Amino acid sequence: MHTDTERCVRAVRSKDARFDGWFYTAVLTTRIYCRPSCPVVPPKPENMVFHPSAAACQQAGFRACKRCRPDTSPGSPEWNARADTVARAMRLIRDGVVDREGVPGLAARLGYSARQIERQLLAELGAGPLALARAQRAQTARVLIETTALPFADVAFAAGFSSVRTFNDTVREVFALTPGELRTRAGRPGPGAPGPGAIELRLPYRSPLTPGNLFGHLAATGVPGVEEWRDGAYRRHLHLPHGPGTVALTPREGHIGCRLRLTDPRDLTLAVSRCRWLLDLDADPLAVDEQLAADPVLAPLVAAAPGRRVPRTVDPAELTVRAVLGQQVSTAAARTHAARLVAAHGTPVEDPDGGGLTHLFPTPGQLASLDPESLALPRTRRTTVTTLVAALADGAVRLGPDVHWDEARAALAALPGFGPWTVETIAMRALGDPDAFLAGDLGVRKAARHLGLPATPAALTARTAAWRPWRAYAVQHLWATDSHPVNHLPA
Repeated sequence: MHTDTERCVRAVRSKDARFDGWFYTAVLTTRIYCRPSCPVVPPKPENMVFHPSAAACQQAGFRACKRCRPDTSPGSPEWNARADTVARAMRLIRDGVVDREGVPGLAARLGYSARQIERQLLAELGAGPLALARAQRAQTARVLIETTALPFADVAFAAGFSSVRTFNDTVREVFALTPGELRTRAGRPGPGAPGPGAIELRLPYRSPLTPGNLFGHLAATGVPGVEEWRDGAYRRHLHLPHGPGTVALTPREGHIGCRLRLTDPRDLTLAVSRCRWLLDLDADPLAVDEQLAADPVLAPLVAAAPGRRVPRTVDPAELTVRAVLGQQVSTAAARTHAARLVAAHGTPVEDPDGGGLTHLFPTPGQLASLDPESLALPRTRRTTVTTLVAALADGAVRLGPDVHWDEARAALAALPGFGPWTVETIAMRALGDPDAFLAGDLGVRKAARHLGLPATPAALTARTAAWRPWRAYAVQHLWATDSHPVNHLPA
C-alpha cells in the first residue's frame, strides 16, 4: 500500500487509525516517522514519504515520533492473511527467531538461502531480516524500560542486544532519547509497579473488536490447571524458551490489557507475539467485515457484531492434541480428557498470582511414552492420539509459523483418524489460515439450516466461495447464532 501515495496522503490527513501498521509516514523536514493516525498536524504532502515497515523508516535514518509511538502500532495484517515466504519470514522474525538463531537459522527454517531471504524482504519491506529484528529489539527494550525496574544492562540483554553500547546507541537512534530519558518520561516504574518478573503492557488492535466469542471460546474450552477465567481476565501458563511464563489478558476499550510474569525477560518478545497471535490482534476487521457483509445472509450478523476475531492458540502442538481429544464429544468432555492428560503428564508450575493454574500442557516429547490404555477414549481415537504425538515429537508433522498451510494440511490428513473437521480446526486455530472452513461442523451446519444456507458440507462449501479468503471469520459468525457459552464473554 505504501506505493499508493495519494491513498496514503488521504489516510494521514484523515488520521485514519485503520491504516496503522499498513504503512508508515516519514517526514523529510523533521526526520521523524509516524503512524497514519498521528494526532499532530499533518505535514505537507511534498514532505511525506511512505515506508512499509518501521524497520525501513529506521534504516532510512528516521526516528520514531514521541506522540504516536509508531513502533507500538498493530502489526501489518498481511502476515496473518498470507502463507508465502515473506509472510512466514515475518511471523518467524516476530517470534524472535533471528535473535535466537540468526539469519541462517531463519533461512534454514524456510528452505532458502540467507541471500534469497534478504533479497525478498528488501524488495517487499525495504529492510532485511537484521533490520527488522533490530526494530523489534528496540520495541522490546522500550517496553522493559518503561514497565520494569530492571537495570539497563539487564534490559539490553533481555531485549536481545549483544552489548550495552549497542543497546544505548539503538535506543537513542530510534527514539531520540536515552534509556534514562525514556524511563523518566514514562513516569514508571514507581511504588505501584509490577513486582519482580511481572510486566504490564497494552496490546493494540484495529477497531472494531467484538470480544465475546474471542474470550468466550478461550474460557469455555479452557483446560483446567492450564487456563482459567478469573477477575475478568483470561489467564494461562506459557511454554517459553527460558522457563515457564504466565499471562493474564483483559479486554479493554481500544486495547487488550496484558500482564506477564516471566521466568526470564528475554522471553518477552516471544510471549507478546504469541498473545497477539492467540487473540488475532493483527487482523484487519474492516476488510473482513466488508467482504462478509456483501452476502445478504451474513450482513445482519456482521452488523450486530463487527470485528469478530478467530480464537487461536499459543501452542500449535497443544491445540492439535486437544482437537483430537475433542473429536465427536461435547466441550465439557473435551476439557475433561485434556485435564486428565495434563494432570498425568504435564509439568507442575506454581501460579505466581495464587490462582488456579497448576501445570504446563505436556509437550509432544512428554506424551511420546503415553500408554494408550490410560486414555478413556475409543480404541481408534487412542491410536490417533499416539500416532499424532509421535509424529509431532519426531518432526514428521510440523506446525510452526514457518510451515505452509497446505503442506501442514497434507501432513495431518495422512495421519489415521484425521478427517476434514480436525484438519480445518487446526488450520483455523493453530496455523492461522483465515480461509479455513469447517463445513462439517455441527454448529456450522445448524446455523446454515437456520439461515437458509445449504446444510450438506459439499453444497455449503460451494455456497461460501464468495466469502473467501475470510471463511474462518464467517465460522465465528455462524457459531454465534447459537447460545453456547463459547459465543459470550464470561460473567
